[in-house]
Amino acid sequence: MARMHSGAKGKSGSTRPPVLKPADWFERTPEWVTDKIIELGKAGQTSSMIGLILRDQYGVPLVKAILGKSITQVLAENGLAPSMPEELTNLIKKAVLVRKHLEENPKDLHSKRGLQETEVKINRLSKYYKRRGVLPADWKYQPERAATLIR
Repeated sequence: MARMHSGAKGKSGSTRPPVLKPADWFERTPEWVTDKIIELGKAGQTSSMIGLILRDQYGVPLVKAILGKSITQVLAENGLAPSMPEELTNLIKKAVLVRKHLEENPKDLHSKRGLQETEVKINRLSKYYKRRGVLPADWKYQPERAATLIR
């Protein structure tokens, strides 16, 4: 099936292990991993950046296999979780940047179309998060106030 809002078909990338169990070669304790997540969260890193840092600098293969919960859940348990989901925040940042670009370049129709697609994604994702109870039921994306949402 084709990807929405892109010319690509399918998806590429590595596949996760079929069984969620810690790797045999991983020698650190779950407590060490939890402490490192909390330390990086206090430093202001997002959950995706924490995962990359753990993977690239410390050789942590998969946090969920080691702890039985995700990085976001660990951050939430320690009061470090963001108020808005990370992917929604990133989409809003992108929409703000494209709007700023369109103010300077009003005839850029390709960017205008990109902004429309991004805002459709924001609305679809916010609807999902409202259903799941992550966002309040009265939350609404407003492009005029979007710049203040991401600060």
